Amino acid sequence: MHLELSYGRDGLTVEFPDDAPITVIEPRFVEGLPNERAALLAALDAPMGAPPLRDLIRPEDTVAVVFSDLTRPMPNDRALPPLLETLAHAGAPDEQIVLINALGTHRRQSEAELREMLGAEVCDRYRVIQHDAWDEANLVPVGVNRAGRTVRVNRAYVAASVRILTGFIEPHFFAGVSGGPKAVLPGIADVEAILDNHGAAMLSDPNVAWGVTDGNPLWEEMLSIARKTEPTFLLNVTLNRRRAITGVFAGDLETAHRAGAAFVRQTAMQPVPDLFDVVVTSNSGYPLDLNLYQAVKGMSAAAQIVRPGGDIVIAAECWDGIPDHGEYRRLLWEAESPRELLETVTAPGFRCHDQWEAQVQAQIQRRANVHVYADGLTDEELRRALVIPCRAIEATLDRIRRDNPQATIAVLPEGPQTIPYLQPET
Repeated sequence: MHLELSYGRDGLTVEFPDDAPITVIEPRFVEGLPNERAALLAALDAPMGAPPLRDLIRPEDTVAVVFSDLTRPMPNDRALPPLLETLAHAGAPDEQIVLINALGTHRRQSEAELREMLGAEVCDRYRVIQHDAWDEANLVPVGVNRAGRTVRVNRAYVAASVRILTGFIEPHFFAGVSGGPKAVLPGIADVEAILDNHGAAMLSDPNVAWGVTDGNPLWEEMLSIARKTEPTFLLNVTLNRRRAITGVFAGDLETAHRAGAAFVRQTAMQPVPDLFDVVVTSNSGYPLDLNLYQAVKGMSAAAQIVRPGGDIVIAAECWDGIPDHGEYRRLLWEAESPRELLETVTAPGFRCHDQWEAQVQAQIQRRANVHVYADGLTDEELRRALVIPCRAIEATLDRIRRDNPQATIAVLPEGPQTIPYLQPET
């Protein structure tokens, strides 16, 4: 059986054994909207829980538009032009509009990357800034978080009289779903607020999980902080595996995001009757599989249905490496084992950028062996990252099946665009 996994820009074809019990788990496919631009304009004109965007703009307003960074498949180049066109028709001058790249603690994008993400015309016409979570001069206080710490967010966003959040709604391994308030926290927040929100205690809560928002303390803190910034408008979209827009959710932050999250749960969450010995997954291809840090999401999706002591095999291109920036690589390379890594990042008082991704990876590896197929990383780099190198998925499956000829295999071709879960017994 040949199956194509989402991998890089072009995909990866894998031959699975014909004599093995294989279950393919995919999201319910939704066709793209027949006219994306028309759908976006219609949603801006008839939003959920808010007046039409054009009615919220005055010529004297300054406008901040927050957009998703390179690590998200958000089609900024298709979603932002109708939004900017609406602002222009409402009388907002170009020079009074700023676009803010919601980097959180991720790396800055190059000029070439920004032009590919936004389109050359948008980059040439509007002021574009990249958020820096460490830049004290460009952070202003907006409220207090659960830890009692003052949270600060991007100064240009707060200074604007109209604040618009954009993004892409998909399942998320600890926020429940993405989009909505994530554009503020972590998108344009200060590093200390992100460390609090993504800290070990928060990630240890059982409600910090795929698909869960209500009762999820991490997501609820995101929402609380986003509310404190008084966003004017939300524009979120959903996508299918072809990156075609399948839904537009615009208007009030909570009303529109809740509708989009419900749509995503219906399409992405897939029940299975039993756990599997082996789960083969991707990390949803470009751009999400740019590095091993992001690939933890694919590992986490697979971990939902792998049998304890089983095997996860993930294909992620990792053209951006481990990566070199941030602290994730250092945390992995300084640990001798996943157990030691977990002990380090969950130790009382430990506080470090990227510890959240290391924690999730270590928790997954307590449950299963993790094999990584990545053209962008050497075997030595993978071993130092505490995972098992895989140069051919077929060969890895053969080795696993030699030890367990009856091994059951699940395949998630689209990675964390599908979130499987064990169906409760009735």
